[in-house]
Formats: sequence, C-alpha cells, structure tokens
Amino acid sequence: MKIMVVDDCQTTRKLLGLYLKAKGFNIVFAENGLDAIEKLATDDINLILSALNMPHMDGIEFIKTLRSDPLLFHIPVLMVSTEADFEERERAFKAGANDYLVKPVTADMLIEKIRNLLKGGHDA
Repeated sequence: MKIMVVDDCQTTRKLLGLYLKAKGFNIVFAENGLDAIEKLATDDINLILSALNMPHMDGIEFIKTLRSDPLLFHIPVLMVSTEADFEERERAFKAGANDYLVKPVTADMLIEKIRNLLKGGHDA
C-alpha cells in the first residue's frame, strides 16, 4: 500500500511519513502539487494526503488536476490542513477531496481517516 504525502513543509512531511511508516505503509513524498503530478506519472499510489496551502500548485488546484486525469481521478485524497473554517473545507470537497483533517493531527486520527477512505467511505 503506497501513500503520497504532498506538503511544502518538510517537518510535516517527515511527521506524517513517520506515522504512516509505523503502520506499514510505503511513502512517496512531494513538495507541492506540481511535484506530486510528476511523481504520479511514475508511481502507483493508493491514497494521497495533501496540504491545502502550497507554492507553485496548491492543494485545490492539485486535486482539480488529479480529478481531470482519467488515469488518476480514482485515487482518494485526504486534505490535511491548518485551515479549520467551513469555507476552506467546502472548497476542498468541491474540488474533489474525499475527506478533510485539520492540523495538528495524531497518528490515530490519521490512520482512522485513511482506513475509512481505503474502505471507500468519507465523513463529509
């Protein structure tokens, strides 16, 4: 099972990566949406964790790009953001996010959301 972590903050990427590796997931890291799109061309990814605010291509544009690609649109996306307000959540869901988690996150919160998404559900 391979999960892509897309976040411009190296500390966040490392922390989420540690949580996921501890649960046996393989991890691919990307620094922003553009980096993620490039890596998706060569990696078989089962689920994506994406930040909302990133340079070059933010999480919303990344998800819109993902959803418009017939080879990638099926990959579930969990938006992981510091933005807790309702409008940002709605923007993410309208763009195609499957679920939304507000930072700071714990390993348990993250794994619960991932398991739910991999089963095909979401909490919207």
